[in-house]
Amino acid sequence: MTKLIIILLSAVFINNYVLSRFLGICPFLGVSKKLDSATGMSLAVIFVMLLSTAVTYPIQFYLLEPNNLGFLQTIVFILVIAALVQLVEIILKRYIPSLHKSLGVYLPLITTNCAVLGVTILNVQDYPVTETTTFWWGFAQSMVNSLGSGLGFFLAMVMFSGVRSVIEGSDVPKSFKGLPVTLVAAAITSLSFLGFGGVIENLFA
Repeated sequence: MTKLIIILLSAVFINNYVLSRFLGICPFLGVSKKLDSATGMSLAVIFVMLLSTAVTYPIQFYLLEPNNLGFLQTIVFILVIAALVQLVEIILKRYIPSLHKSLGVYLPLITTNCAVLGVTILNVQDYPVTETTTFWWGFAQSMVNSLGSGLGFFLAMVMFSGVRSVIEGSDVPKSFKGLPVTLVAAAITSLSFLGFGGVIENLFA
C-alpha cells in the first residue's frame, strides 16, 4: 500500500507528465485560458488515461507479448485511445453539450495527446509482469500511476489557468504578448514542481 501511495504522489508532483516530462503540451497551452474548459479537459483526460490503461495493460501482456507482436504496441494503443476518446466525446455531446462545445477541437485531440499514449506505454515498461511480479500487482501499480498522472495533468491545467488569468490582466511588454509570455509563465510554473523532488520518498522512508 505504501508503494502505491508513493507512485500516486510521485506521478502528481514529481513526475508530472506536463511540467516535468513535457507531454500533453498542446492542450496545456490551448485549453488553459478558462478554468471551466481546463477542468473539463482534465477530467476527460483522467477518464481516458484510466480506461486506456485498463484496456492496454492486459492487451500487452496477454495478447501482444505471448504472440511476439510487441512491434504493434504503438498502433494498438493508439487505436484503443482513439476509440475511448470517441466514447468520451459521445457522452459529453449527449449529457454535457456546453462542455463539449467549449472544448471544441481539443477534445478529439486527446487521441493524439502524447501524455495519454505516454502513460500507457510507460506503464507496461515500468510495471511489467515478471516471474516475481503477479499480473494484478503490476496492473494495480499501472492504474494508480495513471490516476496520479491524470491528477497531475489536472493540477497543472488548473494552476496554469490561474496564472494565465493574471497574465491577461497584467501590463506585458508588446514583444512578449501572446505566446511568448505564456511560454515563460509555463516554464516558471514547471520550476515550482522541482521542489518536490525527493520529498515524497523521504515522507515514507
